[in-house]
Amino acid sequence: MSTPAVEGVWSARFVWVTLGALALIFLAAIQSLAVTTVMPVVSDDLSGAALYAVAFSGTLAASVVGMVAAGAWCDRGGVLAPLTTAVVLFVLGLLLAGAAPTMEILVAGRLLQGLGTGGETVALYVVVARVYPAALHGRIFAAFSAAWVVPSLIGPFLAGAVAEFLHWRWVFFGVAALTVGAFAMVVARLHALPLGTDHPSSARVAPRLALAAIVAVAALVLSLSGGLSTWAWIVVAVSGTIIALAVRPLLPPRTLAAARGLPSVVLMRGLIAGALFGAEVYVPYLLIDQYGFSPTWAGLGLTVAALAWAGAAEVQGRIGDRLGNVRISVFGVTMLLAATAAALTTALWHLHPAILICGWALAGAGMGLMYPRLTVLTLSYSTPRDQGFNSSALAISDALGSAVTIAVMGLVFTGLSASGSGFPAVFAIAAALALLALAPGLRLGRVEEGGEDQFSARPSRQ
Repeated sequence: MSTPAVEGVWSARFVWVTLGALALIFLAAIQSLAVTTVMPVVSDDLSGAALYAVAFSGTLAASVVGMVAAGAWCDRGGVLAPLTTAVVLFVLGLLLAGAAPTMEILVAGRLLQGLGTGGETVALYVVVARVYPAALHGRIFAAFSAAWVVPSLIGPFLAGAVAEFLHWRWVFFGVAALTVGAFAMVVARLHALPLGTDHPSSARVAPRLALAAIVAVAALVLSLSGGLSTWAWIVVAVSGTIIALAVRPLLPPRTLAAARGLPSVVLMRGLIAGALFGAEVYVPYLLIDQYGFSPTWAGLGLTVAALAWAGAAEVQGRIGDRLGNVRISVFGVTMLLAATAAALTTALWHLHPAILICGWALAGAGMGLMYPRLTVLTLSYSTPRDQGFNSSALAISDALGSAVTIAVMGLVFTGLSASGSGFPAVFAIAAALALLALAPGLRLGRVEEGGEDQFSARPSRQ
């Protein structure tokens, strides 16, 4: 007896949700890359050099609160209201930043953007869980990964052209207008779909929001510790301890102990995010500083990695179940480790820059295999009662893994730059994190898309 064919993500049933969701992801990526490009111009125009770092770190920190709020809201009922609220906050933040007369107002707009993007990410994960059949989860998350590729190719150039020929404010205003249109595609279809849950969560939300706020503040302080010179490492230790204690109730039980199943999924996401995004900050920096590349050409390594990420994500979406979680973990970690090792040896022995650029493509390929697979596994381990909690936990691990690693790498790089060991040191940290990720990677369980874990019962959450 043959199994009925499953509709694709572009079938008539799903096409408008797919288009709208991908457009929201695309615009979030454009906004992130565009702001990075134009922020030096913004800072100069608003005399805001002192708040330059906060304009980035504040967005990341605020996103943690948005993630927790959206996750809790989704678990208590439908997904349309939290998604709408997140998009509204994102758009309001863009409008406030675009109209900002001072850097302080712009930072306030960036904080609103962080709340919106954090909530939007989690809400879209829950949309995938409740709209698409489990067999399509790998495909839709592969499409999400691909939605970041075009922005990585055209985002910086487009933002620079807008800032040069119009004004930097239109970078914010333009994305705001397009986001409204993209959301209209999603909301028109979601209104007609049953997105609620028959067993809403009754977990208390206020304590989780308070913990999220504590984590956000500690992450923000951690990101600013580089300017404290003598006290920097003390601030890092205190902030890191606060984050570790406050984040535990926001993650599945025993996540930090790499327990089998969902806890290892969430932990692995944070480790590989820290390894890649931490090192990626220094890839163009190394090419500019030691090889004389222009900023445009220095981004070549990141562009190649983005293309490799999209290609590998498509492979994972098609044959992820046949590869299996252990193979994906081993292949992905090996490629990420090889990429960071190539960066380390290039920086240490001043090898040809082609080794770094080509090697960094392996990082993109490895992440393309692992990243969407971990998201698929998170939803497979979830029920409608805890899809929001588990999705927010994955996003929090991602954000904190990146934020903490970037902060520590910044301190190490600053401390060792005078001796010429800064670049090798940060790439060594990334390689160590990639290798460490193999431990939870081997403990993901064998749950398939829409199936049960064959090793252990689904973890309960506290």
